[in-house]
Amino acid sequence: MELFSREFGNGPEAALFLHCGLGRSGMWKAVAGHLSDQLTVCAPDLPGHGRSPGWPNGDPHDVATEAVRPFLREGMHLVGHSFGATLALRLSLEVPDAVASLTLVEPVFFAAAPSGPIRDAHRAAEEEFFAVFETGGALEAARVFNRLWGGGVPWAQFPAEAQQAMADNMPFVVGTEPSLWQDSAGLLQGAGLKTLKMPVALLRGSETVPMIAEVHKGLTERLTTAEETVVSGAAHMLVMTHPKDVADAIRTNIDRAKR
Repeated sequence: MELFSREFGNGPEAALFLHCGLGRSGMWKAVAGHLSDQLTVCAPDLPGHGRSPGWPNGDPHDVATEAVRPFLREGMHLVGHSFGATLALRLSLEVPDAVASLTLVEPVFFAAAPSGPIRDAHRAAEEEFFAVFETGGALEAARVFNRLWGGGVPWAQFPAEAQQAMADNMPFVVGTEPSLWQDSAGLLQGAGLKTLKMPVALLRGSETVPMIAEVHKGLTERLTTAEETVVSGAAHMLVMTHPKDVADAIRTNIDRAKR
């Protein structure tokens, strides 16, 4: 599958930026702008998103990984947000020697979170979303999904076209359950994550859903080079609301790769 992609900046180092589910490559423009002196950023639209072709049959995580893999070249700095962060983690496991640094912004890899009340509460919220999708239709499911992950932006503030676009991608969201909750791709199996040697940055907003901190906790236990940064006042969509903070964290992680 040939994906649409954008290029930002003209810096001497190459980077691959992967956006969130229901997002598109243009969401990285402000972040990349703060890094334009250092990075030339390639940012593809994931399958079924933006200007890329629609989703073919198959597991969304498998399909997306296969589609973005050709963009990764040796020595790249790899950055992902939300669903895109889980793809970045998977690519780092598949071809670790190609990744100079790895920055995961709010990875929604729920399987990594330790058992406990926060995980249970978040699972219940996701189960509500799945139930609404089955009984109430895609548009209502998109409203519930936005309430959970929209970073506080009220559903009514989205124009009807944007609401419908999110609704159209609800089957994609539902389809990610095996990879994000059950680790169908096997990212947690064996000692794979512990073998990664590139510097890893975990970035989250202070006001994001509590589950993200639990995911970070689980990943930090497995990623020996991981360091966490918390952006004050930010929620899940910090790549858009706090682009300079995100860019600063990426730059700091890149500097770690040069030590």
